[in-house]
Amino acid sequence: MPIQPVRLFGDPVLRTRATEVTDFDAELRKLVTDLADTMHDEGGAGLAAPQIGVGKRVFVYDCDGFTGHLINPTWEAVGDEDQIGMEGCLSIPGFGWDCRRKLTVVARGWDMHGEPLVIEGSEMLARCIQHETDHLDGVLFVDRLDAETRKQAMREIREAEWFGEPAPTVQVSPHPLFGKAR
Repeated sequence: MPIQPVRLFGDPVLRTRATEVTDFDAELRKLVTDLADTMHDEGGAGLAAPQIGVGKRVFVYDCDGFTGHLINPTWEAVGDEDQIGMEGCLSIPGFGWDCRRKLTVVARGWDMHGEPLVIEGSEMLARCIQHETDHLDGVLFVDRLDAETRKQAMREIREAEWFGEPAPTVQVSPHPLFGKAR
């Protein structure tokens, strides 16, 4: 499956709440595969569909020895314990800051075939579940930073070489009946 370009901070799709998946079809299975291939190619621990320009509630993960995907996810904290640790994002390349997250979570959703899934994770997997679900809600991890760190992060992002780059365009093949791409 093809590797997709990752959308960068500033792309409006990253700030838009993704829509629920209702069709568990071949197109969804292709999306999950494209997400996984792109995540592995980029060296990430997780990737949400909006990060490749698709506004659907789907994410993939590969961290702490756990690999999978979750569709239409929800999560809840297990206990009150938090963790503070370095967090980064493929949509904010080259940067990472300490971010507070819940230490342990239980996530619920569906697999690509419409079967229910429950995933319990602590530490890195819990962080990944929270981070990727945030993407589906149009929230970036920099929004979760304390005020001082967020101010520093935004300054560093604005100075990044990639900041302000246009969103990647997708090449569309000409339609065989109409002769040109729409």
